Amino acid sequence: MTVGKWNIKLLPPIFSPWAPKRPHSKQIAVLMSGGVDSSVAALLLKQAGWDVLGITMKIHVSSNGHRSDYGCGANAAFVCREIDVPHYFIDVTEPFEKLIIEPFRQSYAKGQTPNPCTQCNALLKFSLVWDFLQHSFAIAYLATGHYAIVSKATGQARLGRAKDKTKDQSYFLYGIGCEKLNRLVLPLGDYTKQQVLSLASRLSLSVADKPASMELCFAGGGDYRVALPDEQANQCGHITDMQGNKLGTHKGIANYTLGQRQGIGFAGGKPLYVGKIDAKTNTIALGSREQVSSCTINAKQVNVLISEHLLSNKRLFGKIRSYGQPSPCRVIDVGRVLGEIDMTVEFDEPQFAPCPGQKLVLYNTDDNIVAGGTIVSCLD
Repeated sequence: MTVGKWNIKLLPPIFSPWAPKRPHSKQIAVLMSGGVDSSVAALLLKQAGWDVLGITMKIHVSSNGHRSDYGCGANAAFVCREIDVPHYFIDVTEPFEKLIIEPFRQSYAKGQTPNPCTQCNALLKFSLVWDFLQHSFAIAYLATGHYAIVSKATGQARLGRAKDKTKDQSYFLYGIGCEKLNRLVLPLGDYTKQQVLSLASRLSLSVADKPASMELCFAGGGDYRVALPDEQANQCGHITDMQGNKLGTHKGIANYTLGQRQGIGFAGGKPLYVGKIDAKTNTIALGSREQVSSCTINAKQVNVLISEHLLSNKRLFGKIRSYGQPSPCRVIDVGRVLGEIDMTVEFDEPQFAPCPGQKLVLYNTDDNIVAGGTIVSCLD
């Protein structure tokens, strides 16, 4: 993706400017949100002898009908001042709006469940932003506070699951270009979350007690619906069963996702889940857990990190959500359509409510990512 076509701006440093003292091989930019994880990552790198540059993306954030400019990282500059590293904001408002927010809205309008964090990582942070930093500061290496591991034991860089499996975030990073893995540094991969919190407290970082954000950054830490147009989130329609029989009325398809049970507005006397969302007819269909589960899942726009393992009949482990353990599966087809790779896998056990728009990520027996892509359909 070409940086020049996007309106990305480097803002002046609030405190000290970038003035590296070490060679290029020891200079690194750290993407910082102002939270505890990225702050500890930056400090660990500095203690390890890197020249560290803190970078925070400036985006527009919607919150309770209002928009602010600095999004999920207003504290990052002050953290950098505490640990004595320079810090810059880069304004990525335009590409963030066009590459992340607009597709997010379009996905919900189609009845899908998008995953904007993976898109932001693949298209913005580890693509446009990284290239922009390399051009602006001649810095080749990039680091974040993600819980994942980059290993080079085989002579080739591999992206794998973190030591702390309950906090592993490798799922969100599958879209990084294979050619950049050698220059990606993830300092927290061998730490548990508790160890990171203890480090932050022992080192007296001001963000040591800051609660972790679990919501979308561009929704201001609130409900994702604040980022959707009112007409999209509030257009009422029919609720049916899986055979099309009308059961009730819903509040707008953008308020629902496959597998949802709570907040549907219909009680059927037995557990019912959202099993279909049809944007064309503006309906949602409810079904039993079995009816909304599938073994065979197709994904497109696939990014491959270990090509020799993405083969038909290959046994791997897949995840259709960021949480939980990867489940055993078999690759049953790998193809290429209009230059893009797609893949179909069959899980040993039915997977609950695979959501079009979410991601299917495959791992090998070493917990390294083989490939990942966007779920399109279930073939059961």
